[in-house]
Amino acid sequence: MPDLFDALVPPKSNGSGDSYSAKDIEVLEGLEPVRRRPGMYVGGTDERALHHLAAEALDNAMDEAVAGHATRIELELDAVGSVTVRDNGRGIPVDPHPRFPKKSALEIILTMLHSGGKFGGDAYKTSGGLHGVGISVVNALSDRLDVEVARDRKLWRQSYRRGVPQGRVEDCGRARRRICSAASRFAGAAIPRCRGPTAYRRKRGCIFRTGSAISSPRASPTGRC
Repeated sequence: MPDLFDALVPPKSNGSGDSYSAKDIEVLEGLEPVRRRPGMYVGGTDERALHHLAAEALDNAMDEAVAGHATRIELELDAVGSVTVRDNGRGIPVDPHPRFPKKSALEIILTMLHSGGKFGGDAYKTSGGLHGVGISVVNALSDRLDVEVARDRKLWRQSYRRGVPQGRVEDCGRARRRICSAASRFAGAAIPRCRGPTAYRRKRGCIFRTGSAISSPRASPTGRC
C-alpha cells in the first residue's frame, strides 16, 4: 500500500494564497476572540444565542441565591434588545486585583476570559453558566453594558461599549440598597419576539427551590413580550 506521504506534492501556483509564514499567525487577545467567533461561545448569532447571553447574565445572580447571599432577583426585557438583571447579593468586587493592581476586579471579570471566583476556593460551592467566561462573553457581544455594584455601602458604576470600558469604575456615593445590576444591549439586533417566562422557566424553578424570589420576565410598556 502506498504511503500517504509518498504522494507527489501538487505544483505551486502563483496565487497570493500560497505563502504561509509567521506573519500569517494571528494572536487574538482580550475579548476579540469572542467577537470574531461568537458561535464558539454562545452557539451562533441567532435568537437562541441572544437567549443564551441573557441566561449567562442571569446565572451570576442565581449563583448568589444558591449560595445563600441573595434573596431577590429581577429580570427585565426591553423591546429594543436590552436585558437587565438585578440581585441583592454580595456584588462583584471593585477593589484592585492583586495581579493587575491598576484594574479593579470588576473590570477584570468583565474583560478577561477565564477570570472569576468559581474555579475553586470558598467564594462559591456550586455555580452555573460558563465558569469564568459567561459575563465577559456577554460584555463582548453587547453594544452597551452598564453595571452597578453596591459594595462597602457605596454604589459603583462602570459602562462598556462592545466590551471596551468607557472609563474607570466610578464612585457614585452612598448606596441606598444592596444591589448588583447588569444592563446589556446585545450587538446586532433586538431580541426578536422574546418568549417571556417560557424561556426562563427552568432557571426560575431552580431559584424558587432555594427559597429566594425572582420576578417574572417583563418588558417595557412598548415591548413585544
